[in-house]
Amino acid sequence: MADQDVRPTAKSSPIDVTLLLLDLAVTHVVARGRQTLLAILGVALGVGFSVAMAALLEGSQKDFVEQLINAIPNVEITDERREAAQQPAQLVFDDAQFNSLTTREDPRGIRNPIAVTGAIRANVEGRVSAALQVQGVIRYAGRDTGVSLSGVVPEDEISVSQIGDDMEAGLLTDLNSRADAVVLGDDLAESITAEVGDTVTLVSPAGDIYSYRMVGIIDSGNVAADAGTGYLLLSTAQVFAGRPNAVNTVRVSLDDPDTAPQVASWIESQFGYKSVSWQEANEALLESFIVRDIIMYTVVAAILLVAGFGIYNIISTITYEKTRDIAIMKSLGFYEGDMRRLFVMEGLAMGIAGSLVGAALGVLLTIALGQVEFVNPQSDDPITIPVIFSPLHYSIAIGIALGSAVFAAYMPARKASVLNPVDIIRGAT
Repeated sequence: MADQDVRPTAKSSPIDVTLLLLDLAVTHVVARGRQTLLAILGVALGVGFSVAMAALLEGSQKDFVEQLINAIPNVEITDERREAAQQPAQLVFDDAQFNSLTTREDPRGIRNPIAVTGAIRANVEGRVSAALQVQGVIRYAGRDTGVSLSGVVPEDEISVSQIGDDMEAGLLTDLNSRADAVVLGDDLAESITAEVGDTVTLVSPAGDIYSYRMVGIIDSGNVAADAGTGYLLLSTAQVFAGRPNAVNTVRVSLDDPDTAPQVASWIESQFGYKSVSWQEANEALLESFIVRDIIMYTVVAAILLVAGFGIYNIISTITYEKTRDIAIMKSLGFYEGDMRRLFVMEGLAMGIAGSLVGAALGVLLTIALGQVEFVNPQSDDPITIPVIFSPLHYSIAIGIALGSAVFAAYMPARKASVLNPVDIIRGAT
C-alpha cells in the first residue's frame, strides 16, 4: 500500500475510483488463491449440476408431453353437450324449468358430420378424422369378450394418430381391402388366440351377429386399450351398429398443438358439441408438472445458496485480514460505500468465474447424459435419456449463483464499511 498512491483526489472520477477498487478486489482474491479456487469450484459445481438436472427433468417432461400429444387427439369432439339444449318454452318464459327430459328415440350422433368436418378442415390448420364408436362382443374359439370398436376412414385416422406406426401385423389401410375386415389389439387377439387371417364373430348391441376377417394386429403399448380395442371401416361399423351415416366422434390433429384450447373453444361455439383439448383432458397431469418445476428450481436455489457460503467465508476472512488496509484507505478519503463496493466486487468476481466454469460443466454433463442408453427388456429397443438445452436454465442458474455471491459478500462488506479507522489504528499491534 505504501508504494502506491491510492488516495482518491478531488479530480478523481467515479470511473477512476471504480477501476482502483476493481484492482484492489482482484489483488485480494488472488492473494488467497487456494480458498478462492475452492469457492469458484463450489459455485461451478452448483451451476453445472443444476443446469444438467434441469435439462434432464425438462427433457423428460417434454418427451412425455410429445408422446402424450401423439397418442391422443389434440382436440376430440363428441356428440355430447356440456349443457342441455334450451327448450322453446325457455326462450319465451324466463321462469320455465324442465327436469329429466328424454326423447322418444335416442338421436345420439353428430348431426351432418360431413358439414362439420368440412368446416373444421376449412378453418383449422390440421387434420381431421371422423369415427363411430360402438360397443360389441367378440366370439372366437368358445370365448366371448367385450370389445370397443372404432369405425374409421384408415387414411384419416393415420393422419391424426400414430396408429400407422403401432401396427404389429398388417396395415390399417388393409381395412379397405374388404368390407368384413377387422383389426384387433394384440392383447385382445392373444386372449382369444386369434391370428391374422382368422374369421371372428362380432355381436352388435342389437344382438345381430356378423363374421369378420382379421387383417391386422395393433400394439399401441397401452395394455388396457389393446386388450379391448378393434377397428372397422367406418361404413362397416355403421352397418354393424345399425346407424347408417352416423358419426359420434371427430378427432383433430393440429399443426400447433399448443393452440388446442382455442380451437376446441371455437368448435364448441360453432357446433355446440363438447370439444375437449388435450390440455383439458390431462389438466391434472399438467398441473403436476408445474409442481415438479417449482420443486426443481427450489432445489437449484438451495444448491447455489450453499455454494454461496464458501464465498461468504472467503470475504469474511479477507475483511478480517485487511482491516488495517481498510483503515488506511478510509483515512485517505474512501467512503463507506467504496468499501462495500470493494468487497461486493470480490464476491461478484468469484461468482462470475464460478458461473462461467459451471455453464461449461453444465453443457458437458448434459451432452454426456444425452449419450446414455438403456435397453428396454420387453422390446430390446435402445432408450436414450431425453435432455434439452435451454438458455433459460443457464440464465436462472447463473442468476441465482450471482445473486448468492453478492448476498454472501454483502454482509462482510457492510461490516467492513462501518469500521472506524481510528479504532483500527489504535488497536493495531
